[in-house]
Amino acid sequence: MSTVILSCTTLLEYVQKAQESCGTSYPVVELDRKYHAEPSRMREHILKTLAGLPSDVDTVLAAMGFCGGSWQNVSCARTLVIPRAADCVALALVTRERYSPDLKEPGHMYLFGEGDNGFSIRAIYENLLETYDREMADIVFDMYFEHYYHLDIIDNGLYDCYDLDYVEQAQEDAVRIHAELDFVPGSNLLLEKLVSGQWDSQFFVVPPNTTITQEKFFNL
Repeated sequence: MSTVILSCTTLLEYVQKAQESCGTSYPVVELDRKYHAEPSRMREHILKTLAGLPSDVDTVLAAMGFCGGSWQNVSCARTLVIPRAADCVALALVTRERYSPDLKEPGHMYLFGEGDNGFSIRAIYENLLETYDREMADIVFDMYFEHYYHLDIIDNGLYDCYDLDYVEQAQEDAVRIHAELDFVPGSNLLLEKLVSGQWDSQFFVVPPNTTITQEKFFNL
């Protein structure tokens, strides 16, 4: 029997670094992050992906959080192991060995990752321009970010988030949403524990054919 990692696109590079750090080499199956905008669509994407896994897979390590209900009422014939985190950002903010499902603060938007998989405020605006004219795109964009007053770069030590070009881009994003730019600590702790089998109270271990609910996911 075998193990695979089910990873949201956003966390692919972190999964790779966790496997390098822990000396594992599990196959990685990607979940397209575009479905995050609608948890119901991400749930369908998860179910379809789980159903399509090879028959010899008996354990699935999910590199993502609950993500707005994406795992609600999901079950499959394999063992599932999922970090008890509200979403991918909350997962990246965990730095200590204790149950902390959501360390995000109200009014804070978080940046982490680099390259094509990194979160990009500019990309959000460009996507809006594909759907709306510029005037409406500006209105929708401002509504989306109107309650965010801080833009925090998560420093997890996996890439140079203090690189001048990276910080300049982040500062442009902060100005764009009228927020203050800052740095906050993060880590790759949960993904390293996930791939190395250290499944303590920070993880939800789901036996085969068991239905996941929000209450079960977050309650210890």
